[in-house]
Amino acid sequence: MREVERSGASVEEALEAALEELGASEQEVDVQIVQEPRTGFLRRGENAVVRVRLKGAGDDEAESAEDLEEQGDLAAEIVEHLLDLLGIPGDAEPHLSDGIMYVDVWGEDSDGMGLLIGRHGQTLEALQEVVRGAVQRRLEARCRVVVDVEDYRKRRRSQLVSRVQGVARRVKRTGRPERLEPMNSFDRKTVHDAVALVGGVETASEGEDPERRVVIRRPQGGENRAGGPPGGRSRSRVR
Repeated sequence: MREVERSGASVEEALEAALEELGASEQEVDVQIVQEPRTGFLRRGENAVVRVRLKGAGDDEAESAEDLEEQGDLAAEIVEHLLDLLGIPGDAEPHLSDGIMYVDVWGEDSDGMGLLIGRHGQTLEALQEVVRGAVQRRLEARCRVVVDVEDYRKRRRSQLVSRVQGVARRVKRTGRPERLEPMNSFDRKTVHDAVALVGGVETASEGEDPERRVVIRRPQGGENRAGGPPGGRSRSRVR
């Protein structure tokens, strides 16, 4: 995704959500303020809305796909080199799924694969950062590849989506906000995307990494006149 539009109680809040969605810094994007936050007596408050586009986003989708494929191929090579250094037999293959370029790692040694994942995926997160850093230095571009080991991330993503959508429906019914456990940025993005499909609720984040967590709540004054967010989607997805 090369352009996003996000809303929030303030311009800063909306911009933070958009930047994390794109995985970019403010220096790497062009920002357009679509709407300033509006409040006033006898008028329902309206959220700030920003549109954020990665610089150079005029490139067509085919070029974007080629860039992603190049990143996937290079990341797979780097992962296989790391496996050789660690003495863990395995193969790495790039695979596009649901718009995400994964580098899937498979091996015959279950202990070795478990070592790569680590407790609660902590080792996998470290592997992810090493691979992304290497790709970014080699290609001089932001790396959007996600490293996965024996579908650990995909299974977790599926389970997480099912669970948080259940929580979102409960929040929508009861009106009581619920805080989820601390998560990494990949899982937080999964939560924001999953909750956005429920409608009538929104997500926000609180705390600092590694204790940063998502809060699911009813919209905070950003609903439209029909009583819900436009298109049935969340109005704020702040990370």
